[in-house]
Amino acid sequence: MARRTEDKRVVLAYSGGLDTSVVTRWLTERGWEVICMTADMGYLEADEDLESRAYAAGAVGFEMLDLRDDFARAFCYPALMAGALYEGRYPLATALARPLIAKALVDVARRHNATAVAHGCTGKGNDQVRFDVSVQALAPDLRILAPVREWELTTRESEIVYAQAHSIPITVSVDKQYSTDENLWGRSIEAGPLEDPWTEPPDNVWEWTVNPEDAPDDPTYIEIGFEHGRPVTLDGEEIDPVTLISRVHDVAGANGVGRIDMVEDRLVGIKSREVYEAPAATTLRIAHEALETLTLSKSQLRIKHRLMQDYADLIYDGLWFTGLHQDLAALTSSMQRHVTGTARIKLYKGQAVTVGVESPNSLYQYSLATYDEGDIYDQSSAVGFIDIFGLPVRVQAEKQLLRQPGGIFDVSSGRSS
Repeated sequence: MARRTEDKRVVLAYSGGLDTSVVTRWLTERGWEVICMTADMGYLEADEDLESRAYAAGAVGFEMLDLRDDFARAFCYPALMAGALYEGRYPLATALARPLIAKALVDVARRHNATAVAHGCTGKGNDQVRFDVSVQALAPDLRILAPVREWELTTRESEIVYAQAHSIPITVSVDKQYSTDENLWGRSIEAGPLEDPWTEPPDNVWEWTVNPEDAPDDPTYIEIGFEHGRPVTLDGEEIDPVTLISRVHDVAGANGVGRIDMVEDRLVGIKSREVYEAPAATTLRIAHEALETLTLSKSQLRIKHRLMQDYADLIYDGLWFTGLHQDLAALTSSMQRHVTGTARIKLYKGQAVTVGVESPNSLYQYSLATYDEGDIYDQSSAVGFIDIFGLPVRVQAEKQLLRQPGGIFDVSSGRSS
């Protein structure tokens, strides 16, 4: 019996770059009908030839999806609310985008009765895991194709030769220095001279942020309003998430805010030098954290800080569509229910600093904190509090520590007795 056409139909996550252009033809030569799908999640450069290049490479279909609003609302903001920073620094821009692209691949595959999805990831990075695991969670029946992990084209030069031999239109050259990825939440840059951790990033690495040394000599102030942990206003104006992120991006980047240079631990076990630009994510995170200090209790903040890394690891490791994420998201949402208010941010020569914060749900009370007139704190209560608080310390000291040679602490040696 003849094989049905849709049995060999695949939806490819297509960027229009060298890898996915070559992947399109490579799959076509092996009998696949390729539908190329491009996802716009912000700062996707206008490319009028993108669709035509896909067809020239052998695709039978092309779809451009505007996912910016979904990305901002359902991915960026939840990560912001959770305080997710991978290894304390990376705001996870690329990692956040991958599960949404995977979902889009599955949706398009269902619409076109495809039996497979494909991507252009190598076997060395994190994205392959994020794509594969997300698709497995959403559509375990779909086959996942990753030609770059298995084909004979092992170098960039060999891919270019292949493209030229098959008349595939490409706009790259062998001497391209960097590999980049961009979306609303940030920009990642790697490879080339950046692979040496001792080398300072060249000036041409940075595209979204001015050099802090060249930033304006006068600071810029902005006010960011939040409701239940989500940014909703900028300087008093209520605007949609995509516009808000874009405006903060512009003003923060103009002040040199959001440059990140780090050596991170990839999921596959490799340490990698990564450079990021995230002016909006950096600024919004600082504003959000300031508002949390005003509206969350000490115990809530402690729990939040313990879980932040777990949430960040979950995103980085491609486990967005899991039961664990549902649990962490539910806790985060509950913890954010009173995080409403406004933070005033000072942007100046590479720094974003909170200089004012207010909330109708503030746990800060002037009458308790002040040392001036109007103080309602009863200082006489401190004696009883200290007596009870110090009780276990006194008991252990009397029964154990004071009976040791040298007492509780030998000051002369700096060692505990």
